[in-house]
Parts: sequence; C-alpha cells; structure tokens
Amino acid sequence: MKIAIIGYGGMGSYHASLLKNYAKTSPEYPLELAGIYDIDPARAEAAGKDGIRAYASAEEIWKDKTVGAVLIATPNDIHAEYVKAASEAGKNIICEKPIALTEKQAEEMYGYAEKAGVVFEVHQNRRWDDDFLTVKNIYDHAEHIGEVYRIESRVMGGNGIPGDWRKKEAQGGGMMLDWGVHLIDQMLQMVKSPILSLYCEYSYIYGEEVDDGCRLSVKFENGVEYLVVVATDCFRSLPRWQAYGTEGTATVQDWDLSGGMTRVLVKHDDNIAGIRAGNGFTRTMAPRVGNTVEQKTLPVVHAEPFAFYKNFAAACAGKEERRIKKEEVLRVFRVMEAAARSARENIVIKERI
Repeated sequence: MKIAIIGYGGMGSYHASLLKNYAKTSPEYPLELAGIYDIDPARAEAAGKDGIRAYASAEEIWKDKTVGAVLIATPNDIHAEYVKAASEAGKNIICEKPIALTEKQAEEMYGYAEKAGVVFEVHQNRRWDDDFLTVKNIYDHAEHIGEVYRIESRVMGGNGIPGDWRKKEAQGGGMMLDWGVHLIDQMLQMVKSPILSLYCEYSYIYGEEVDDGCRLSVKFENGVEYLVVVATDCFRSLPRWQAYGTEGTATVQDWDLSGGMTRVLVKHDDNIAGIRAGNGFTRTMAPRVGNTVEQKTLPVVHAEPFAFYKNFAAACAGKEERRIKKEEVLRVFRVMEAAARSARENIVIKERI
C-alpha cells in the first residue's frame, strides 16, 4: 500500500525516514512512501532533494488512486480538516498526536473515518518505547519490586518550547498537548483502573501564551498514585522513571535504559547505622547497606521494530485490529481536559475517568 505524508516538517520527515527503512524489511504488509505535500515550498524542495515526490496539493493526493493511505503531520489545529478530506477520498489515515484540540473534535474525526469505512490510527508511538515497556514489566510482575504503588514519569529538557506554532494556543501548542498526551497515554496503558482524582499545575516560565510544562498527580481506584512531569526549563534532569514497590524501588534514568532496581531482603533493620546529615544526625534517612538489600538489573523489554506501522498496515488489510483504539484516545482527552480545568481553577478534580 502506498502512503503519502501531509506536512514535511520535523515529524513528517522523520516518518519518511522510518517508512523507507520499514519498506526494506519486506514485511508481510508493506507500506511504500508515495510522496509528500507541504504548504511551504522550501519543504517541498527539501523532499525533492531527499528523492521524494512532492505533490502540488493535498487534492492531488486525494485524486491519486495509487495512494491507499495518508499520514498527517501538520500543526494540530488543521488535523481535523485533513482527516475529513482524507476520509471522503477513501484513504486510510495515520494522524499525529494529538489528533484534535478537544475530545468533541476527536470524536467527530472518528465519525468521518467510520462513515467512510477507512482505518484511522493515532500515532501514539510512545507505547513502544523500551523505557515504558520496561517499567510496565516491573509494574505487571510483582517479583521485581513487589506490588507497585507509586510511579513517577518525567520528561525534562532545557530548550523551551520548540518551533513556532507550538507556542500558539490557536494551533494547539503547549507541552500538555505535545508531551503530556504521550505520558498520559502510557499511564492509562499501564494502570488499568479508573481514575478517582487528579490535580495539575501548568508552568509559564518563558512567558508564552501556552504552557511550557506541566505537573499532573493522579490517584487511581486500585490505590496507585502516578506523577507526570513535563518540563522545558530544566538543565539537570531527574530520572525518566521512578517506581516504588512494596519490596523495592526501580529507577530508569533515561531513554538509554540506565538505572537499576534495589530489592529489600530485610524489611525492618534493627542495626541501622546512623549517619551525619547536614548539621545533625539521622538513622531514619540512612541508606540501606550490607545484606539487607540486593541490587538488580532492570528487566529490560525491547519493542518489536516498526510495530506501529506493521499494525496499521495489517489493520488496513483487515488482518488485525487497530492497537490504538478510539475509546483509549478519547479517554486521554478526558484526562487532559480535566487536567486543564484543574490547572485553570487550582482545584482537585474528583471525577471517575
């Protein structure tokens, strides 16, 4: 199946590179890059230099009967119009996240695809991050650090909000929609329990009209507490992941999967050696030593290469169900909208989501 990319900026060109490599693997359900369309002539020229056909308009893609699918990688505010047009043209669709600016708009977009009978998939690619899969493995299997009761998930950079349109509210900018959407999706994939309450704060350190970071605390019905942090003003990052269990603690330092696990062997150590702590002394905060704990390596899980594209192509062929389902996407929007209300009104949202 041939696929055309609409929007040849950072993500569009990234997808083009991945699709070229995907095609080389000769998968059972191949995808072949047909070309791109971008409103910026400079980006069309860049595609030509990369050996990729540049369509003159989106309409030219809709009329090209050899194109079976499109990948939409434009600013967030124009996703909906392209999804509607692609659906009416009978093209299967991959759309970059967030697909919409609101849950209501997202539901309408699914309606376009359902009416046309085309496959509509959201590019929630972070479900296949090795660091996420590794922490999910720790959460799912108590033999690692016991029952996990608290998880901290952070992405932290020091470069501010990237690009131009991501700084504009009307175009769907801000870090909640850029990165929060990924971390919330990961959270909901990991913790299969209703949310009971949440509290969120947005940051505006750089003075833009949209958030340049956010901090979201969530309590689930099963007792798990979950912290999501997105920061663009941090020059020394905290761990990407920290998981607290009844029998130990796990740290994933970064996407390189550095870190480890400490599992307790003796719950209550009566022989804790006190330490000098600042201008005082403490036994309570002294580190565990000796044979009361053991150090373990992370139970790393690696994702299947090109898993997202394989599933999309197989779904288009009617051989698999879509891995990223409508209700999952809409639930992420409900959480983001509740978080936005919490931040705006400075309140805890006590709603079952």
